[in-house]
Amino acid sequence: MAKTPPNTDQKEPSSYESAQQELEQLVARMETGQLPLDDLLQAYQRGAFLISFCKTKLDSIEQQIKILEDGQLKDWKPTT
Repeated sequence: MAKTPPNTDQKEPSSYESAQQELEQLVARMETGQLPLDDLLQAYQRGAFLISFCKTKLDSIEQQIKILEDGQLKDWKPTT
């Protein structure tokens, strides 16, 4: 059985928050169990792309914080 190549022409979300929202909507649609198999596969591929996008954004922010904190990542303490 041949593997389906990953869809490399995915549209990038405008922000982390929009990616997260789209991912939540995809999961909700997939959980209904009502998607045809081809649509389910496309939703899964899009979800994997969105997860990768979010991880990259989070990693980038973590690196920026390290730089701002002089190379040492410190625990964030909310102000009260």
